[in-house]
Amino acid sequence: MVIKILLPYDNMIPPAIVPIFVNTGVALLPMIVGALAGVAAVIFNPRELLRLCRRRPVVSMVVILGALVIWFCVPPLIAALRADKSFRRSGPNEIDWAKVALEILRSDQRVAVAASAFDSPSDTDPGQVMARIYRGSMSRDGYSGGDSPRGLVPVWEYEQDDTMYPSSPIVVGGAVYGASCLLDPPDTYGAIFCLDARTGAERWYTDVKDPDSDEEFRGFFSSPAVSADGRYLVIGQGMHFDEDCELVCLDAATGEVHWLIKTTLHIEGSPAIEGDIVVAGAGAIEVGDDQKAKGDPGFVMGVRLSDGEELWRYPLNDPESSPAVDNGVSYIGSGVNGSAVVALRTESDAQLEEEGLDRLIWKTPTPHPATGAITLTENLVLIGCGNSNYIFIAENPEGFVLALDRKTGKLLWQVPVPDAVLGAIAVRGNTAICPVRNGEVVAIDLSRSGEIIWRQQVSGSSPVLAGPAFTDELVYAVSQDGYLVVLDASDGSQIERHYVNAPGNPGELGLSVSSPFVVGGRVYVGSETGGLRCFAGTKGK
Repeated sequence: MVIKILLPYDNMIPPAIVPIFVNTGVALLPMIVGALAGVAAVIFNPRELLRLCRRRPVVSMVVILGALVIWFCVPPLIAALRADKSFRRSGPNEIDWAKVALEILRSDQRVAVAASAFDSPSDTDPGQVMARIYRGSMSRDGYSGGDSPRGLVPVWEYEQDDTMYPSSPIVVGGAVYGASCLLDPPDTYGAIFCLDARTGAERWYTDVKDPDSDEEFRGFFSSPAVSADGRYLVIGQGMHFDEDCELVCLDAATGEVHWLIKTTLHIEGSPAIEGDIVVAGAGAIEVGDDQKAKGDPGFVMGVRLSDGEELWRYPLNDPESSPAVDNGVSYIGSGVNGSAVVALRTESDAQLEEEGLDRLIWKTPTPHPATGAITLTENLVLIGCGNSNYIFIAENPEGFVLALDRKTGKLLWQVPVPDAVLGAIAVRGNTAICPVRNGEVVAIDLSRSGEIIWRQQVSGSSPVLAGPAFTDELVYAVSQDGYLVVLDASDGSQIERHYVNAPGNPGELGLSVSSPFVVGGRVYVGSETGGLRCFAGTKGK
């Protein structure tokens, strides 16, 4: 794990300590030192060494041999270098002082911007918040108060080698909760963590289900939800091809596992919490050209938050959608082989039987698989659908934004868009901001049956798979090729853009799908190769 705070000299090596190598033997030193440092990093991190021995026994033997090399070879090497007259530090005439001064000024600007971002309260008290579901609320706007920052500069990065952050962070009471995924085919490995929102410092890190057995989590695509009292974090487990994954509940203060609900499937959607009830969907694993489900086609479950007792399961094809729960009713989309939206009662099986009620309230077919998150606003249920998915584009792509009556499920209107809407639709007031797989962000007017207000390409034709953050003044969207773009909410004009992947490592899997979260003048977002990042900016208009 690396927490990178962007302060003076952060992006350059101090010139006064850069050695110059002039003979062939000593020129090999950087490679030797780099290799030895990598070995030492594993040796002196027991968790990483144990993990390496378990996954890669051959590689672990190499690490042990490397330890012996460090023990026996480094002291003679250092002695030889001291005797070598060609080893010198660079002189003062070789320093570009203008460049150094410019970097210091830029760093001072970053620090000043970061400080000003917290002039206003960074967040509301979690005890005063009714819901802390995916994207922060049922309107999925990814915004929890404070200024709408622009002129963004990076403040800190949290990253681990070869680890992706497709999950979307959530910020509660000065803490950032996030999750990660490491691909090591045929397996995936994941971790859940809590960071200080100001500094990026790690508060806790959990990557095993049971410390005694040391059984590791699968990778996380799902995003965390935090209970209204701030006590518990709930998240789904597994990537799309993973089996035998669990719904996970942790103590939000310590990261200790509170309970696990086992499934034969995976949970890519993000759970919803209302009171003492958690609702999540376990999605199908489709195989072959016909995309038939392998094994269980999917189900929705209701679990008691306080003790992890499973209260009910309802069969539904591929519910990869992130549900929303309001007043005892859960709304969730059905994906491949389902193509529908359903409303389900959340009481236990015993309660419904006693009251003589069915779990299903209504079910409305959709033109294509409905895998996007459910957005609730006033009397509307909003969801996107389409015939493309996160990985593959359909031969004749098509998508829709659908508005359903919350009580009856009746389709009130639909807006056609060029491709699937897979990310969450963000709503503030009568405006909905919709991410589209063809690379557009589209603003629609809810008071005018979805009339399009504006549409804007984010990064050429690169898909927009993540849900945008929406603060009334600004929209923050992420493209699949790794750009965080700030748009004017009034007309969609592009104000600025920032690369979130690591320089020189753009990411080849197209998993820049983390949705940004805005609070207290800062923007938090995950990436495929650049870690989980925090940006700060100046105040808005």
